[in-house]
Amino acid sequence: MSNMNILIVDDDKTNLSLFSHMLAQVPETSISTCPDARQALDWCQQHAPDLILLDYMMPGMDGLDFLSRFRAMPGQEMTPVIMITADMGLQVRHTALQMSANDFLSKPVNRIELLARVKNMLTMRRSQLAMNQKIDTLAEQVDQQTRHSDTLALNSVDLLARAAGYRDPETGEHLTRMANYTRIIAARMGLGSQEQELLLNAAPMHDIGKMGIPDHILLKPGRLDEEELKVMRMHARIGADILVASPTPLLQTASQIALTHHEKWDGSGYPNGLKGEEIPLYGRIVAVADVFDALTSSRPYKKGWSLEQASQYLREHSGTHFDPRCVDAFFAGWEEVLEIFNRYQDGQ
Repeated sequence: MSNMNILIVDDDKTNLSLFSHMLAQVPETSISTCPDARQALDWCQQHAPDLILLDYMMPGMDGLDFLSRFRAMPGQEMTPVIMITADMGLQVRHTALQMSANDFLSKPVNRIELLARVKNMLTMRRSQLAMNQKIDTLAEQVDQQTRHSDTLALNSVDLLARAAGYRDPETGEHLTRMANYTRIIAARMGLGSQEQELLLNAAPMHDIGKMGIPDHILLKPGRLDEEELKVMRMHARIGADILVASPTPLLQTASQIALTHHEKWDGSGYPNGLKGEEIPLYGRIVAVADVFDALTSSRPYKKGWSLEQASQYLREHSGTHFDPRCVDAFFAGWEEVLEIFNRYQDGQ
């Protein structure tokens, strides 16, 4: 471990020289002095003190005022401070302790007592730094495990999407476009970059439950009858059940999206008939992105709508099918929507 930085703050230059001389025999230390409390605060901004010997009675800014400002500095909540003063009244001690002074020395300072107190404080400081290093190491290990888990989750999503693609005729670039649309909506609604990324990666799983729908229904080119429609609608719950078993935030989010992206703002959706803000926000966002892309995509059994027709549909169903805020956010990012629409065309 590197040398411990000791800062001595005292307006009496004789005391600065005396304390520096006494502490010179403490091994593995670097000693700095300041005759002015404000100057000492500036020094602390530029350096990392491990121990401060602080005079109480100083002109301009006294020791208590310095201590209050020093403790407010980032990372200085636990740095040991020994207050040195000729005034050892209870009121001064109590105030200093409330402001987190760690120890006291009375003037005139006894050399043996000074060295003992300083060595004790430096031992405590080394323990603090060692503990902080362990905490940082553990935090890094947790981050590595989290990144590893996120990678596994993304790989799982990719594999599931590929598996679904062999059964669902409506894939192509649909998943890429609608996932990017969700990120645009999320950004325009003020969600942070982490949530935007989470939505981008989770949204492609919204229809994974179609893997559990029989081929004669899933692949039927015409309109489904009522019984077939009931079966098809089961894909929302099937998808949620497939994904919910994973503890990762990504697949938990994907499970929520799979379950709720067919709910409607007015409560007429499925599978649970949720209404308004009962529907999780991610489900409401994906609903807009998914429907817009489905409308504008050509399939063997239908021609894709124009951008104008699909836009009109979203606006007409804002407040009934869709959360109006999500629709507004979608059109607020219209230039980005067009970029995604043109970049990821089926068959390119």
